Amino acid sequence: MTNIIIKQANSPQEFEAIRQIREIVFQKEQGVDAKLDFDGKDETSDRLIASLNETFIGTVRIRYLGTNLAKIERLAVLETARGYGIGKKLMLHALDIIKSKNIPEVVIHAQEYIKNLHEQIGFQIEGDVFEEAGIRHVKMRKFI
Repeated sequence: MTNIIIKQANSPQEFEAIRQIREIVFQKEQGVDAKLDFDGKDETSDRLIASLNETFIGTVRIRYLGTNLAKIERLAVLETARGYGIGKKLMLHALDIIKSKNIPEVVIHAQEYIKNLHEQIGFQIEGDVFEEAGIRHVKMRKFI
């Protein structure tokens, strides 16, 4: 999987692909209510999309919570593309964008089972495990 392209989404086709990926991963696979996933904050966020051979396979969203803090959320990779580092690449690309905006701090609510991926790229756990949308999460933070 060397031909992975990650970019900021900006076309109707890319936004529709993001919707489909999140629907498959969060709603169908994990049972998350669509209203929780699509919370009306996409339009004011940066949304990234990953593709392989012109097929969309993953996404992540960046929300800006002020001039000094961003939150990365809605990381989703289709099952057929998991295990190839695409989630990590999406996260690193998101961090690059945040850094380019001189925002020094990033938070995430990572699903507990994937916290190791985030620790590998420098996020540190804050506090105890909590439930969000019926899924165990942990708050993590990184200074860049």
